[in-house]
Amino acid sequence: MKKITSLFVSLVASAGLLAGAAFASGGEEHLEHANIQPDNLKSLQNGAALYVNYCLGCHSLEHQRYQRMATDLHFDTDVVIQNLMFTGDKIGEQMKIAMRKDDAAKWFGTPPPDLTLVARSRGADWIYTYLKGFYKDDKRPYGVNNTVFPNVGMPHVLQSLQGLQTRTDEGHLELATPGKLNAEEYDNTVRDLVNFLNYVGEPIKAERRFVGVFVVLFLLFFFGVAYLLKKEYWKDVHGDDH
Repeated sequence: MKKITSLFVSLVASAGLLAGAAFASGGEEHLEHANIQPDNLKSLQNGAALYVNYCLGCHSLEHQRYQRMATDLHFDTDVVIQNLMFTGDKIGEQMKIAMRKDDAAKWFGTPPPDLTLVARSRGADWIYTYLKGFYKDDKRPYGVNNTVFPNVGMPHVLQSLQGLQTRTDEGHLELATPGKLNAEEYDNTVRDLVNFLNYVGEPIKAERRFVGVFVVLFLLFFFGVAYLLKKEYWKDVHGDDH
């Protein structure tokens, strides 16, 4: 009993330390729920187009291939080649960037990270809140800061769509300079982009869920057959006893 109690105390203490670490690393910032729809093909397609046009100039998706994206998101191959391929020559190539790492380090201080797995490491809610959390800060190199990622070293690439926000003394964000989209339209735009990054982090997920349904149905069918076979078998056994 003492060993069980000691183990329980250790687990509670470990959980407390992990929670404290998360809080210290920025976990105290409230995250908005992204409400993404992984099965919404139109959202995924729009998110792919947004990523290519606004993000792929700096952030690669080295574990994703154009061909896989075209197949999964039901893009026509010609559409991908003509409208969504700016760095690759062949449809089977990975979604890399043209910028060299040496140049990126010189311009940004460090090469922009690959974002293939960002949704798995950070979570959809974090990305969604991050893309909505830029605000004016003249002290920063690119004139903006972020509520979720303080002192982040990148510009607000979606500023033309959202506009420019300011942060009040209470920490609230207010739109100072409107962009091309209103608040609802921008939210939907960010949601589509996050939805695409969520797909990129695990492209096989939808296929695995599809196959899983058939596996469950097969197991149910097999259970029914096995149950009937068991009844038939034991009927003969009980008959011999009598």
